[in-house]
Amino acid sequence: MTDSVRDLPDAEHPLESVRTRRRFLLEASLATALAACGRPEQRGGGEHKEGAEARGRGAPQANVHQSRTGDRNPDSQIDTTLHHAMPSSSAVDTTTTASNVQFHRYDPALPPVSAERTTRLHFTSRDANIRVNEDTVIAAWTFEGDVPGPIVHVRQGDTIEFTLTNHGRIPHSMDFHAAQINPKTAFRSIMPGESLSFTFSPKYAGVYLYHCGTAPVLMHLGSGMFGALVVDPPTPLRKAKEFVLVQNEYYLGGAQNGIAPLDYTKMLVTLPDLFAFNGRPGQYDAAPIHVKQGDLVRFYIANAGPTHSCAFHVVGEQFDTVYLGAPPANAIHGVQTFDVAAGGGMIFEMQADVAGEFVFVNHSFGHGQKGAIGRLIVDA
Repeated sequence: MTDSVRDLPDAEHPLESVRTRRRFLLEASLATALAACGRPEQRGGGEHKEGAEARGRGAPQANVHQSRTGDRNPDSQIDTTLHHAMPSSSAVDTTTTASNVQFHRYDPALPPVSAERTTRLHFTSRDANIRVNEDTVIAAWTFEGDVPGPIVHVRQGDTIEFTLTNHGRIPHSMDFHAAQINPKTAFRSIMPGESLSFTFSPKYAGVYLYHCGTAPVLMHLGSGMFGALVVDPPTPLRKAKEFVLVQNEYYLGGAQNGIAPLDYTKMLVTLPDLFAFNGRPGQYDAAPIHVKQGDLVRFYIANAGPTHSCAFHVVGEQFDTVYLGAPPANAIHGVQTFDVAAGGGMIFEMQADVAGEFVFVNHSFGHGQKGAIGRLIVDA
């Protein structure tokens, strides 16, 4: 049972009937989500007893053998390639306390593209404690020790030679949305201590999500294993001040030593505790993004989800151009707000022709109020 269900007011409250209905709906949604996972022990087959017990303890090292054939995943908590049990939350390093974890602002600026036509990337997957705001430190699963992982910038048709080395405690993998490649081979999971390499060339320009694709994908995405890949078209877009914002959701478990794990059961209920641009709720409100009057401003918006969309909007401005697909085609103009789906990416352009302070926000305001908000300062 999640905190959002367990902590509902008692029946003595004057709004008893309304909240009783709310309790029923939340519990029903949780029951439906868990039933959809189809745990084999509830059906009387599939997983050996020792594997089920290990998973119930949340032991990440437990290997699970499935008695039936095939790679299908009946309960979405076993890696389908390695049949390895997954924990129900990210593990907290009990040797570390939250006071030892420092906050750092994630730089939203798009890094320059390399002059080389081959980009060689070597990422490590590893656990890391990340301070996401003054009050919250999370036990994250990461690429390169941060949430999100590094911003990657290439050109359409470039060659990307990618290697993943797993320094975590459970299987991990890499799924590039910009790749056209056999996922069963390239995106397969690897055990701790192993490495995997593959090569691809982005066929289309745009901004693309990358993320861990190990089952349950919801858990790995929700624990911080994602980032953005920006692909330039063959003819570069107009010169602009360029920024990358990756939206995500956090579902927090009970803190230990001040560090909160990310909770899989709460992810299934889809009621996030926090939203963020680039991993830290409200960081660009506290430390805004600055441009100069007259600049063309280009936002690359990727949405890691894992579940909710991002209705991107800038208060007091309109977008001159929004690219629905690969730029420069598929453009629409004079846009106030546009939805970026979970797992999607879009490019937003605005001319900063008015000096002032402009709030950018997920205009689904329940999400904006939980952290998907920042400020763009246009200096005269």
